[in-house]
Amino acid sequence: MKQVKWLTGIFLPALLMAMLLLACENDLKKVQQISAQEVNKPVDTTKGVDVIYSDSAKVKSRILTPLMLRHTVAKPYYEMPKGVKIIFYDDKMNLSAKNFNADKHIIFTVVADYSITSNDDKLVELRKNVVVTNTAGDVFKTQQLFYDSVKKIIYSKVDCLLTKVDGTVLDGTGFTSNETFTQYHFDHGKGKLITSGNLAE
Repeated sequence: MKQVKWLTGIFLPALLMAMLLLACENDLKKVQQISAQEVNKPVDTTKGVDVIYSDSAKVKSRILTPLMLRHTVAKPYYEMPKGVKIIFYDDKMNLSAKNFNADKHIIFTVVADYSITSNDDKLVELRKNVVVTNTAGDVFKTQQLFYDSVKKIIYSKVDCLLTKVDGTVLDGTGFTSNETFTQYHFDHGKGKLITSGNLAE
């Protein structure tokens, strides 16, 4: 009887330990499988990218980035982890060799440290040190900016700062603009507005 108790006292803990080790091994295998799936995701890498986007022979924008990653998953997307510059053009910019004088047709430029673009909803997200500069010299800064090519709007939901050439400085949280960056408003803004003339008159 004592021997049976002794065997039970050894066998049950040993059995529990074996089951625990088996469970840990299965969990580890799951983690390894997930990691392998992440590593094996198909990614196309392109360096020194200079892409021109056009519609009906009219150039809409130009994207320059040192590195573009195309993730060919169920919902494909492009990632630019080493910075990006996007140049937007007016409606008079076209692909004709005679009229391809890019500088005079620039509406504004955007630079950022990182960008990600979805193929499905045509949404471009820019992150970290995002700076927008228009041809007038006005500068808009934020840490996150979205461009929705379907709704044709540019917007931000985080803190942003606009410095105009005339000295006007506006800052706030939440910003929306048309796609030409000519009409915009802050959701919650404040700042210093420079005006000409006498406001009392």
